[in-house]
Amino acid sequence: MIKRNYKPSSNKMNKRGTFNKNTSAKRSFDSKGKSAWNENKFSKTAKHSDIRQSSTQRGLDNKRGANDKKFNNRHSNFSAQRDFAVKKISRYIRNMNETQNFDSRDNFVDDNIIIGRNAVSEALKAGRSINRLLVADGSREGSIQKIVAMAKDNGIIIETVTRDKLDKLSNGQRHQGVLAYASPVEYATLDDILKIAEERNEQPFILLLDELEDPHNFGAILRTADAVGVHGVLIPKRRSVSLNSTVAKTSAGAIEYVKVAQINNVSQTLQQLKDLDFTIIGSDVDNGEVYDKADFNEAIVLVIGGEGKGLRRLTKDNCDVIVKIPMNGKINSLNASVAGAILMYEAFRQRRTM
Repeated sequence: MIKRNYKPSSNKMNKRGTFNKNTSAKRSFDSKGKSAWNENKFSKTAKHSDIRQSSTQRGLDNKRGANDKKFNNRHSNFSAQRDFAVKKISRYIRNMNETQNFDSRDNFVDDNIIIGRNAVSEALKAGRSINRLLVADGSREGSIQKIVAMAKDNGIIIETVTRDKLDKLSNGQRHQGVLAYASPVEYATLDDILKIAEERNEQPFILLLDELEDPHNFGAILRTADAVGVHGVLIPKRRSVSLNSTVAKTSAGAIEYVKVAQINNVSQTLQQLKDLDFTIIGSDVDNGEVYDKADFNEAIVLVIGGEGKGLRRLTKDNCDVIVKIPMNGKINSLNASVAGAILMYEAFRQRRTM
């Protein structure tokens, strides 16, 4: 067998696994015939690997920085949008609460609204019964001054409100800075009520509602008042429910037959009626005698307190008799319309047996 000396070719790697002379890395064989890269090739490969790794790391860092910046901008925009949305929702809720508080106190509905300067002015000139006049804040020019002056002359309550509230209450109609709430029926006077009792030749039976605010209670009380023959109902002009379509509907038509009069001052009116030999009977939850022990056969004013508050101190001080309704249950009070119905029917029972 002829031995031949192996010489690497100067060309690139051949089929036998040799490298050309231009390659700095040489291939060697260990005792088992396995190939291995020399140290020069390893160090060069590691160097290129480090360069690629550092380049990749810089790319990742740059990308991460860009993402962080984008996230911060996005977070900042989100925070601004969130704060704006919170403010907008808070403002909306506040306006809704103001409108609800206003409506819960007076419960005015669209059927009774008079919108615009000309309409309100003509209603005042015609003597129509107006519950309340609403004027936009800052609107005192031109014809509004005349409207306000006429309202004052007629003793109508005037409130200054925001234009936003007028916009909501007028349902987008052009209100020109003024809006009025009219009663579905005409208010009577105290003299009208006394005249009814005189015409019937009966002892006067008058009901006074001390700051009752719920129109449904008011309507139910009017319905019972008509059934038992009450001659008339007195309500304060301020801090009390007014006659409106909700009251009319709840009363089931009784609003057309029971006279309702507005009074400026409860204490002064009670004192005036005392001077006419009326007995003032007030209702209370805890104090007083049991209601069926009181005498309802005289000329009386039955006073019913507002929801949750009962009689005010000054009103109670002007009462001649305080009565209560006994209760055995766990609930310590009755609805104002229910308590009023019990007391009115007791007066009706006693008067029937005369």
